[in-house]
Amino acid sequence: MSVRSQIKGLIRLTRWKEYVPFVIPLTILGALLAARPNNILLDWRLVVVTAANILAVAYAFMINDIEDAPDDARDPDRAARNPITMGEIGIRFGYAACRVVAAFTLLLYAMGGFWALVIGIATLLLSHLYSWRPVRLKAWPITDIVSHSLMLSGLLLLAGYFTYHSEPGIVWFVAAAVTLISVYGQLYNQLRDYDMDKAAGLYNTAIILGESNTRIAMYAAVALAAVCFLAAIIHGAFPLWLGIVVLIAVPISSVLSPKTDMRGGKAVDVSGGLQIQSLMVANLTVAVWLVWVIATQMRLF
Repeated sequence: MSVRSQIKGLIRLTRWKEYVPFVIPLTILGALLAARPNNILLDWRLVVVTAANILAVAYAFMINDIEDAPDDARDPDRAARNPITMGEIGIRFGYAACRVVAAFTLLLYAMGGFWALVIGIATLLLSHLYSWRPVRLKAWPITDIVSHSLMLSGLLLLAGYFTYHSEPGIVWFVAAAVTLISVYGQLYNQLRDYDMDKAAGLYNTAIILGESNTRIAMYAAVALAAVCFLAAIIHGAFPLWLGIVVLIAVPISSVLSPKTDMRGGKAVDVSGGLQIQSLMVANLTVAVWLVWVIATQMRLF
């Protein structure tokens, strides 16, 4: 196998397209929430911690596909997505790449400061234990949801925040909100894969709850996230003018009417079809806020 084909397979193993669109805004949001009330200037550390978060999530996806390769081989669709199963790269090469990614990730987190490093270690540890077969947190009810939502949401935002400040206060509500949204996302994914996972003998949260209760839990997570966001807004975590940005971003995102969810599969319900639009609103809002903060720091306004 040529080096070029192995590099191509390694890039596929990271599955970067599935998470970069939400990792970047989550990290930036955390930093903005720290900078705004504390008069802290955003600097090069924002780039470093954002790159660290991206690599941490890349590690999670890489180790997941390596550990799941035998299971994915049983399903044509999953097999086609997994470069290990398809023989594009070997397991040893995959593990070696994971070790390199983990080492570089920790180095970048360390550049963000002590607390960023602590959060980074926790994120990498959860990412590993989530898929590693001797533990495999994703195979157990409750732990599958908790670990997934923390490593792919809450901890990412906190890494951005703690790079600049160490007393979140009301920002804990924002961290809880984004974590709850991730809880919704994981329950949604489990509901989509319900029949396949049940046939495989898995006992994740959705299978224990059943399909109808899983739907209830999904929407309850979204409702609780909305309450947490509202509490953060009331206590001044966000500038009020961002509401105007959201109102403008919503009709812009409505131009998209995807029939698939964020992972490219057929939407399980109405919420699945709104995932991409909601992500677009979040990205536009965070981008405008970031531009405003940078411009203010440069005294352009």
